[in-house]
Amino acid sequence: MADLISSIGQNYKKHVISQSGVGREFILSITAGSGTLTDAKMEACLAYLTTNHGSSGTGDVAGTIGGVGTVDGTAFDPAADTVAVVRYQTSADFTVTGVNAAATDTTVAILAEFKPADYV
Repeated sequence: MADLISSIGQNYKKHVISQSGVGREFILSITAGSGTLTDAKMEACLAYLTTNHGSSGTGDVAGTIGGVGTVDGTAFDPAADTVAVVRYQTSADFTVTGVNAAATDTTVAILAEFKPADYV
């Protein structure tokens, strides 16, 4: 209980702390290199993000997709949209290098990262 009270005091009125219990959370953009962001392009990115690509502490670990949408809040349309926004949750480090190399004709960028205050 003392640890909880201490954490609450340390984090009081700080606007950089994420919700606890979900590990690290990223807001990613997935942008088509050409044309629209087809289902095949989107699926290639999401498959990479949700599959483990490393061992013994190297490489990205699999994560969970928390949601897929668009910047303006409309439903994603693979026939019209060129950019999608993805909420991605993981418990470890994440870089876009691997997914950008693996998914053809797309670019993934980290728009925001949220992590617990005690994340090292």
